[in-house]
Amino acid sequence: MSVSHPSVHPVEVAPPADDRVTVPPRLRMKVIQGMPGTIGGLGLRFFQFAYAVVSVVVMATTSDFPSVTAFCYLVAAVGLQSVWSLSLAILDIHALLVGRTLQNYRVVCLFSIGDGVTSTLTFAAACASAGITVLIGNDLGLCSQNHCTQFETATAMAFLSWSTALPSFLLNFWSLSSR
Repeated sequence: MSVSHPSVHPVEVAPPADDRVTVPPRLRMKVIQGMPGTIGGLGLRFFQFAYAVVSVVVMATTSDFPSVTAFCYLVAAVGLQSVWSLSLAILDIHALLVGRTLQNYRVVCLFSIGDGVTSTLTFAAACASAGITVLIGNDLGLCSQNHCTQFETATAMAFLSWSTALPSFLLNFWSLSSR
């Protein structure tokens, strides 16, 4: 295969007029509401935390949730979600008070991985708990002996926590891929 290659001839470049070296401007990530360090991001973190805490509290008020593995998994997953969301909400508040954005590549990568892991765990736990509540309520008809309304409420709050965690993950992941 014969392909022609261009010839490159060196060209003399005139020295700069002054002795200062010009540094090209650094590229910054686009700031989109919902990303870390923004008001939208703080709002998403607040709702993630609030829904997760309500889910844990409602599930913990029942006496028989430890007997079902899916409910224990739900408590563990939304407990992790609440701790993650609270810590990132504190970072968002700090960034907003100081007036800085959290658009560092490594920071956004860490947030993206953490959001992906916690949202996946929360979604899986909510799905497992929903399956058990349907089994107890509809298939077995044992709602009179169990706390079906509390189980359903905790599961619904876990789904709401996941539905607010997913946009955080997607925005962070999108900003990493569009860098």
